Amino acid sequence: MKWLLVGIIALANTVGDVLNTAGMKRQGELEQLSPHALLRMVQKIFRNPLVLAGFAALAVSFFALLSLLSITTVSFAVPATAISYLLETLLAKYILREDVRWRRWAAASLVACGVVLLSF
Repeated sequence: MKWLLVGIIALANTVGDVLNTAGMKRQGELEQLSPHALLRMVQKIFRNPLVLAGFAALAVSFFALLSLLSITTVSFAVPATAISYLLETLLAKYILREDVRWRRWAAASLVACGVVLLSF
């Protein structure tokens, strides 16, 4: 059960982060810091379907993490769910078309190796 929850957390967290990134890139920058401009930006965010879907995915991840913490230790749960870093790097490269250099690949791969070590 704990590895199923780890998978749900990693997948939901990754999808949530990618959806939020895509939604906010479509949103555009905040031009000024006036209260009116901030309010307009918040209104646009809560009408953005990508951001709302990202919030929902992150909520699933959060509640799955709470479930995981109820059956295992935090010293297992947090490092095990770090596999989402590798998944996010893959999606950033191939879905968001970000320029991912070798150092980021190396760092994400090291995290994935750490997750593999936890499974023993």
